[in-house]
Amino acid sequence: MASILPQVHPLAGWEAWLPPEKPDPGVWKRRLFVFSLMQIALPNPGFAGLVARGRIRLSQENVAISRGLPEPEQLRVNLYRLLARLLALSPDRELLDTLGTLSGDHTDLGTAIGDLAATARALTLVEAREEYHDLFIGVGRGELVPFGSYYLTGFLNEKPLARLRDDMAPLGIARSPGAKEPEDHIGALMDMMAGLIDGSFGPRQPLQTQKAFFKKHIGSWAGHFFADLEKAPSARLYRPVGAIGRHFLEIEEAGFDM
Repeated sequence: MASILPQVHPLAGWEAWLPPEKPDPGVWKRRLFVFSLMQIALPNPGFAGLVARGRIRLSQENVAISRGLPEPEQLRVNLYRLLARLLALSPDRELLDTLGTLSGDHTDLGTAIGDLAATARALTLVEAREEYHDLFIGVGRGELVPFGSYYLTGFLNEKPLARLRDDMAPLGIARSPGAKEPEDHIGALMDMMAGLIDGSFGPRQPLQTQKAFFKKHIGSWAGHFFADLEKAPSARLYRPVGAIGRHFLEIEEAGFDM
């Protein structure tokens, strides 16, 4: 099974991002990217569309990746899944090589993607993996604690996690029996959003369901996490990842608020 990562080239206006329910581009004035698709192997090939090994799984096994997704929605899936792969697991050689082929433009998002590509080409795999460890694992804990409960309450495994689990169940998402970390990890949440859009969890979820999930479980804290990631002392490869996440979530927030 393979996941989809984007290769980026500047092409279209913001209207290309709009889902079918939002035909009027309105206030969406900045440009975006059209992504050509690349295939890379998932670390856990048993679950279609999921990246976070041991964190989340499908309640229904053997779910096929949806076909025929409208291009604007596929673009959103690509970015969510790119962020999920970067945040859920330590980099490997294939990921660094893929990142090194990306290109951007003069927009905020494009600049961040270009910076990510340049940094991926400059770093060794050992350096990238050490950076991931220092940022998210550390000795005792990393420089960042990438969980919703921590950002919202200052503690792990608090009410935000319970609310997330309550909302995951009706959507067909369950924790893997072997999971070692809570489901409110930022990488897992990015992958959940991708799955809601592309139907990895069963039926594709309508825009209103996506919006409700985003507002409740991501929008309230993830922007702060990505801003912290940009400023983290050890961040080199992950500094532009923070910028990509921050700019992309601003795009999503603006679209949901229209």
